[in-house]
Amino acid sequence: MAKKKRRTQNIRLQYCPNPQCPYYGQTEQKNVVCNGRYRTKTKGVVQQFLCKVCKETWTQYQGTFFYHLRTPRDKILLTLKLLVRGMTLRGIAEVMGVKLDTVRYWLKRASEHSAQITPFLMKDLKVKRTEVDALWSFVKKNELRKRASLWKVKSRLGSVLPRRLV
Repeated sequence: MAKKKRRTQNIRLQYCPNPQCPYYGQTEQKNVVCNGRYRTKTKGVVQQFLCKVCKETWTQYQGTFFYHLRTPRDKILLTLKLLVRGMTLRGIAEVMGVKLDTVRYWLKRASEHSAQITPFLMKDLKVKRTEVDALWSFVKKNELRKRASLWKVKSRLGSVLPRRLV
């Protein structure tokens, strides 16, 4: 019974993404119905929706950061956590076993959806708000190289200086 309630809440929050539909952007208009599910290798079961008025279909991930990404969500979030912790893009690509361009692409998409990604980083990966804010400010200014060099200097000084000065 709880499963059915969760699905109806999910439908109520959905809205038609078609700009030509008279119900475009409006939630709880009873024009959205579930239109089946399909299984993916990385995301498990994905719910599809249908607008009864304009016949537009979409999935639960459409318009989110994870839409059309084939990599598991946990791997992408871990990559972002490593960025927050000051690791270089090349180092992350090597550790995660992906190409450098892939890490750059994820970072670019994450910066476009920073408002959606920040709660995941803070809740699921236990990253502090100040660290996340620093990441987004460096990403939007395109100063990741500068940030990585600052982290290296800080870690070298941390081993030499007393704890209260770091």
